[in-house]
Amino acid sequence: MTPETGGARILVIDDEPEIRRLLKVALSAHGYVVLEAEAGQKGIDRASLDHPDLIILDMGLPDVDGLEVVKAIREWSSVPIIILSVREREDDKVAALDAGANDYVTKPFGMDELTARIRAAFRALIPGENSPVLEVGDLWMDLSKRLTSVSGKEVSLTPTEYELLKYLATNADKVITHKQLLTRVWGVDFVPDIQYLRVYIGQLRKKIEPDPSRPIYILTEPGVGYRLAGSISD
Repeated sequence: MTPETGGARILVIDDEPEIRRLLKVALSAHGYVVLEAEAGQKGIDRASLDHPDLIILDMGLPDVDGLEVVKAIREWSSVPIIILSVREREDDKVAALDAGANDYVTKPFGMDELTARIRAAFRALIPGENSPVLEVGDLWMDLSKRLTSVSGKEVSLTPTEYELLKYLATNADKVITHKQLLTRVWGVDFVPDIQYLRVYIGQLRKKIEPDPSRPIYILTEPGVGYRLAGSISD
């Protein structure tokens, strides 16, 4: 059994009893074991003691801000963290993702969307997902040979395009912020220029997307960054 197919332990850190109750009922119905914490420090303690497979975290906690909880957990754990918050500002989302959160869902939310995000977070944990060969729909990448093809036809990428796609591919289903992409591909000394990044994303889409105007692989997270869909069926 894999975390994606059920049985995984999910820690919900949220000070709203109604939200915790809703998540416990809904996630239990999907086969997950739900743990609870109503405050930030208690959540950190439970994460260290119970070793959950995934954490759902509210940003507005009564004692420790959610951002600090993410930073504290990231000091010793790579457990997937999904933010569930009423904060809708783009800078809040970017700060959480830059701190190490895997995804960000705003309240109110739909359970179908949340469970899809959970499955996406777990896909990266399934044994074999670290293979040098990535296949998503008709997109195929051999990271060991630096080859990319779509529908069986090899795609010629510039070195920068390749590094950009590779970074997205090795973090499939994870939202990558503009800052993370710019720093990883162009280096820490590169002056942040989101428009520069958009140009390269546009070039990549023209080469790998069936319809660049309606991408199915490289998805835009408005105001935050991009995500490579690990599956085109969700």
